[in-house]
Order: sequence, then C-alpha cells, then structure tokens
Amino acid sequence: MRRFKWVFWLVLPAMVMLADGRFSRSEERKGIVAFAEGEVRKQPPASEMWENAPVQSAVNSGEKVRTYQMSRAELELIQLDIIRLAPKTTVLLDRLYEETREKKLATSIKVEKGEIWASVHEVNAETEFDISAPVAAAAITGTVLRMTVRDDSTTQLKVYKGEVKITNATDKPDPAPKPSGKPVQIEGPKPIQGPHEVSLDEWVYIVKGMQQITIDPKGIVLSMGQFSRKDMDEQTDWVKWNKQREDIRRRRLQNMMQKRR
Repeated sequence: MRRFKWVFWLVLPAMVMLADGRFSRSEERKGIVAFAEGEVRKQPPASEMWENAPVQSAVNSGEKVRTYQMSRAELELIQLDIIRLAPKTTVLLDRLYEETREKKLATSIKVEKGEIWASVHEVNAETEFDISAPVAAAAITGTVLRMTVRDDSTTQLKVYKGEVKITNATDKPDPAPKPSGKPVQIEGPKPIQGPHEVSLDEWVYIVKGMQQITIDPKGIVLSMGQFSRKDMDEQTDWVKWNKQREDIRRRRLQNMMQKRR
C-alpha cells in the first residue's frame, strides 16, 4: 500500500524577528511559545520526557510540541508567521531555520495528529518552510490555512486565503511542481462532489481561498470544493479563537509598519 506525505512548502523572510524586536538569522531563538492555554508541553530531541512549555519559552529543531485536552498553543517562528495548535495536537519541529546547500533557511514541521492553523505572511526566495502530514504534499505561497490530521491519517486542508498546490507525490515539490499529468484547478463555487475514488497515479490540485480538500489514508481524494464561513464547522470555538488571534496579529503588523515609516 502506498503512503504519501502532505507537505506544505512555504517561503518565508530570511530574518527572524524575536519577541523583543531584535532580528536574527538562526543563531538565536528560532521560535517561541507566544501563547499557551491549559497543558502545553515539549519533548527535547532523543528524550522520552515531556516538559512544560510556558509562554516565551524557546522551541528548537528536533523538539516535539504537544497540547492536551482543553489546551491550545501558538508558536511564533518569526514575527510575521504563526503556527497554532488545537487541543490534542502533536507536531514535530523537525528543523527550524537550518541552512541548506543552496544557502536557504529551511524549516520542516511534521503534524503527527490533531489540527493546526498556519498564518504565513509573505514569500521570497531565501527560505523554505514545509508542513507534512501522512497522505499528500502541497506547495504554498503566503496564505492562511487550516489542516486536520485524524487518528487514521485522513487529512483535510482548508485554505482561507492564498493558494495551495497539492499533490500525492512522495517527494517535496519544487516551487513550481511539474507533475506527470496536467494540474487540475478548482474552478469557482460549485457543489462538492460526494466521496469517490481517484487513481493513485500522481495528481495535482490547486486549492484557493475558501476551498477545501479531504484525502483518505490511501492518498485518495474523498471530496473537494467550496466551503462557507457560515458552515457549522466554521462556528467552533477553535475557529473563532484563531480569528481573534488573527485580528491581534494584524494590528501588530500595522503597528510595525507605522514604526518603520
């Protein structure tokens, strides 16, 4: 049985802004816990022990971050880009801002289970950022997205803003993927087709703002199409909380821009 990885490949600014306003490339903090509610813990590399991860604590390459029941967290990897963890979510920070042979700063995050919300501000050619889940791969520009990995690895991607190219290819895609078949772009609003199987041959879909796609553990697309902010799934406390945090983030960005003028 073939298994695929879902990789979100993001391109981020090379400079990392810290909580105190200073900038660094990689030698200082590579990320912090910007918000923690309930029980949030992290596991250092090569350790079986979980330790508390309070607000302002650093996160580094090779660590896992975990939220428990009735808990949630926000990781600030740079000032402009955020990863939020819903309750009962585990992610592996495989590498954070590590220099590649191409002199880029690469970040790789693996979602083992649960749900994340990613808010990516902008794109350039100096850094790479990917998020992986068990069943597919995607290339992302600056965007706001929500991704859920269920216990059986069924994965759902919702894009609120921006555009995502998603494929079942096992390798990390190039910035401009060149699949064996012609990319299939999701058109304008239309009813979502019911669950159905598609070929396991390589495929590519383009998921734009307010569109979603669900893939089963075998890499088969179950459904795709539009979603609405009026949907019941968009009325949950988790979504409302993220919208509140996005408003806070937007105000911070506006203040930063005003100070730079």
